[in-house]
Amino acid sequence: MEPFLISAGVVAIAEIGDKTQLLAMVLAAKYRRPVPIILGILVATLLNHALAAGLGVLIAQWLEGRLFQAVVGLAFVIMAGWALIPDKEDEGAAGHTHGGVFLTTVVAFFLVEIGDKTQIATSLLAARFENLTLVTAGTTLGMMLANVPAVYLGEAATRVVPLKVVRIVAAAIFALIGLWVLASAFLPLGFRV
Repeated sequence: MEPFLISAGVVAIAEIGDKTQLLAMVLAAKYRRPVPIILGILVATLLNHALAAGLGVLIAQWLEGRLFQAVVGLAFVIMAGWALIPDKEDEGAAGHTHGGVFLTTVVAFFLVEIGDKTQIATSLLAARFENLTLVTAGTTLGMMLANVPAVYLGEAATRVVPLKVVRIVAAAIFALIGLWVLASAFLPLGFRV
C-alpha cells in the first residue's frame, strides 16, 4: 500500500494550482457539466499516468544500484524546485478540440499533462517503487482528489488555501522524498528506503 498512498498524497498536493487543475476550472466554467468533465479527467489521467508509470518501471529495470537511486533522488529534489514555480492556465487546449465535453476534457487533459510535474512525478514514483499498478492508481486518485473539488468549486477552491503555501508544501514533500532516496543510496548498507 505504500506506493499507492505515497503516490496519491504527493500528486494530490502537487496538483493544487497546477495547470491541469486550472484547466479543470476553465472547463467547468465554460461547459458547466461537471460529470463528463470529471470522467474525462479520470480517463485522461489513467492513460497518461499509466504510460508515465510504465516508463518509470522500465527505466528502473534497466538501471540499478546507487547510481540509479542517486538519479531518482536528485530528480525529486529538482521537482521540489519546479513545484515552487507557478503554472499558468492553458485555456487554448480546451478550445482546439471538437466533440462533446467528455472528449474535449480527455484530449485537453491528456495533452496538457504531457511533461507536467505530476506526470514526471508519476514516472519517478514508479521508478522508485517499481510498481506500475499501485503508482498509477495512487497518482490517479491524487489527481481526482485535487481536481474534482476544482470542477465543483471553480476558482473559489483556490481562495481557501493560498497557492503559494500549497506550492511550498509540495516542494517540501518532493525535497524530502529526494533526500530520503539519496540517503538510501549513500548511507551504509542495510539502510533501505
